[in-house]
Amino acid sequence: MSSLRDQLQGLVYSTEHGAMCPECSKPQDACICDSLADQQRIEGLDGIVRIRRETSGRKGKGVTTITGVPLTADELKSLSKKLKKVCGTGGALKDGVIEIQGDHRDKLKTVLEKEGFKVKLAGG
Repeated sequence: MSSLRDQLQGLVYSTEHGAMCPECSKPQDACICDSLADQQRIEGLDGIVRIRRETSGRKGKGVTTITGVPLTADELKSLSKKLKKVCGTGGALKDGVIEIQGDHRDKLKTVLEKEGFKVKLAGG
């Protein structure tokens, strides 16, 4: 945790550029933090997409989660929309993990393999 002095030293607003990003100290329009975060997340993956069914923390409701997809945030969003449409159900995209409501592991595996990903069914 940084000290109060360190927090107050950064430029917050510039009349020339407008709002400034606190991380990279560039104008909000030219901020590169999101692309760097995507790049670091993709580099940390092993290239295998894992599909598993989870119920923990969801009051017993089953959710199919897809992790390890080596795509940027925008591409992940469009892929999750496509997968939700294929399954005919709802879902969400949280921190690089695609969640699809219900148990659709087999259907999702075939769709992702057609997209060219190496897929494993994880868990029991």
